[in-house]
Amino acid sequence: MHLRRWMAVTEPRSTAIVLLLLGALLVTSALLSRVSARSGVPLVLGFVGLGLLLGEEGVGHIGFRSYTQSFRLGTTALVLILFDAGLHTPKTTFRRYLAPAGALATVGVAVTAGLVAFAAHLFGFAWSIAFLLGAIVSSTDAAAVFSVLRAGGVELHERVGATVEVESGLNDPMAVILTLGITESIASGQPMRFTALLFVVRELVVGSLVGGAIGALAGTSLKRLQLSVTGLYPVLTIGLAFVTFGAASLAHGSGFLAVYLAGIFLGNAKLPYKAALERVHDFVAWIGQVGMFVVLGLLARPSNIVAVAAPGIGLAAFGALVARPLAVTVCLVPFRYRIKEIAFVAWVGLKGAVPIVLACIPVMAHVPAAFEVFDVVFFVVVFGAALQGSTVRALTKKLKLGRGLPRARRAALEITAARPLSHELVVFEIGEASAVCGVEVADVPFPPDAAAMLLVRGDDLLAPRGSTVLQPGDVVHVFCRQEDRPMLELLFGPSGEG
Repeated sequence: MHLRRWMAVTEPRSTAIVLLLLGALLVTSALLSRVSARSGVPLVLGFVGLGLLLGEEGVGHIGFRSYTQSFRLGTTALVLILFDAGLHTPKTTFRRYLAPAGALATVGVAVTAGLVAFAAHLFGFAWSIAFLLGAIVSSTDAAAVFSVLRAGGVELHERVGATVEVESGLNDPMAVILTLGITESIASGQPMRFTALLFVVRELVVGSLVGGAIGALAGTSLKRLQLSVTGLYPVLTIGLAFVTFGAASLAHGSGFLAVYLAGIFLGNAKLPYKAALERVHDFVAWIGQVGMFVVLGLLARPSNIVAVAAPGIGLAAFGALVARPLAVTVCLVPFRYRIKEIAFVAWVGLKGAVPIVLACIPVMAHVPAAFEVFDVVFFVVVFGAALQGSTVRALTKKLKLGRGLPRARRAALEITAARPLSHELVVFEIGEASAVCGVEVADVPFPPDAAAMLLVRGDDLLAPRGSTVLQPGDVVHVFCRQEDRPMLELLFGPSGEG
């Protein structure tokens, strides 16, 4: 009886404490975005720092050592992040830059892995462990790249920005396959066979087919589907993301690639409540990032990380200054990228959660030196994110690869409908190079069924009149038919979020 009373009293308190800590964590994470936007330091470092602070050797003294649960949480978060990235990737952009990004995601990852393995061997690691290290840190990370570019307000020229973002969405499968293959080889004591390359091809082909099929089918079905409650639409799309990953993985394909491609197909379909769906997936992806990086921070021990500082700094520097630039050069020179574009793509090959999540695999497989591998990978990720991530904005300005315009603000007006409509609301931010800059609204050659509905100038909302002169920095909301959008983009420039 006393036990029941004790539980009745303590359980509500412990639940309240958990919710208090969770709320404080989310509030702190949101506030970190302002610090990141001003300083240029990647948000992911703040989340990892929170995990370290709350961890066993921090002020929180939380003893969390479950690599299996961390791997599962990391995988779940990456599914949500990659699906959200796909939703925001235009299909035309993906097709245009698939070849160079695909080269970086396959050949580039393999070259980077081999070069880093060579450097790791020079630092005293056995060849097997060196190749394992190279495979784990070979790919860029979608969460880190999107965090730096989008949260930091970095707006790049289309070719550079699209190449970096599409590559980060595609290159996880290669790193995962290499890591699993090398881990299995070390654990079994058998050398990797040449047939492992066939597994790479199979993973990529099956993942592409499953992701494309589910994405296309879902995009077509959602046009006709009417749910009784609006809030169930994001439940459905999140469920589709998990189904896609699971189906592709069980079919021996790349679940990560499948999820990214399914997101692209859905994001380019005419979905009901599309703008609201995108906002929900943005939220879910950020929650995934926060949870994933905090948990990975909890998993690490600062004392162990400091102990591997020498090889960690050496491998991070070698990867950023030698391995990644050589791999990017090999992949992008055939596509006639300029030197400064190659240099930028090479420098923005940020590491993030993916390498840390992959570093859990050798630990779960009881590979010798697995804990040391995890600590080195953690150090490489944090050091690289701090060095490279904090300099992206300055490098963009130095190489003159920015568009010179901030990302357009989300529309103050929004058309919400259960079914896709023939007309849409498109947002344009007027730049000095826009054809309509300095032109009165009455003189803009709008298509027959198009009209300017709202103009945002600074903090003021204006009703566009015929005599209103469009100025640089104005955000114009144009009502138009979907087929008229290309013509309007010739007049106003690239559209923002509608």
